[in-house]
Amino acid sequence: MTTQLNTIGVGAAIVGADGDANSANFKYKPNPRVDRVFDKAAVEKSFEALKTFDWGSNYDDILAIDDAVTATHGDAAARKNLETRLAAVLKTNSSRAAKDFACRMIGRIGSAESVPALAGLLTEKDLSHMARYALERIGGPESLKAMRDALPKASSVILKTGIIESLGARRDGASVDVLTALAGQTDKTLAFAAINALGKIGTPESAKSLSDIVKKTPDDLKPIAADACLVCAERLSADGNKAQAMLLYKGLIGEDQPKYVRLAATRGLLAAAKKN
Repeated sequence: MTTQLNTIGVGAAIVGADGDANSANFKYKPNPRVDRVFDKAAVEKSFEALKTFDWGSNYDDILAIDDAVTATHGDAAARKNLETRLAAVLKTNSSRAAKDFACRMIGRIGSAESVPALAGLLTEKDLSHMARYALERIGGPESLKAMRDALPKASSVILKTGIIESLGARRDGASVDVLTALAGQTDKTLAFAAINALGKIGTPESAKSLSDIVKKTPDDLKPIAADACLVCAERLSADGNKAQAMLLYKGLIGEDQPKYVRLAATRGLLAAAKKN
């Protein structure tokens, strides 16, 4: 059987001389798309096509932009130019498909420069998730602030929940206070998301909030709060905050907790104690 291994990001397929990928005699087969030279004319044509691009359009019409994002690796000036032009697309009346594409590309090469354009999409029903996709990958204080600022402006539970999840994924310590407040909301979806995010943030501050939440939260959210405490404690321990992790674990070994929580907390407590 002939075996072929396509390497990722290097533009070559490795094939054994006898068709066996394990052969000692390798031949390198170029990947035309990845090895394609950065074609400025093609990029210009693609940006022009992006203006009218929509679902159902031919992706090949804008493929040169995708290729350029890869081909300009190591060329800061060229990438900055691409980023600026892609961010500009987000401020036009281009289709959702075009803005979706722009967000994906910005997620690969974006910087703080793109944050204002992405922030403007965070409260839009159809594009908030793609704006968050890019902002999560850009990271940095500007991206986090944009999401924190958008949270109270979001008009639906779905949008708020998505932003909360992104803040948790990025472990944004500055959002602990607002997430703690949301954890007490009567809307269980928001409360669930906020509690879960506090666990992912995994800082001493979020641990303190969770210690209070797990004691006061309604019965139907107690398992969620306990799980969040376990996640938080694990992250604290991994970050070297063993003492705080042990305190959190100790709060979960009481008889008021389900057996699986007590067992997980005991195991975590012993592990943290060994490393301490």
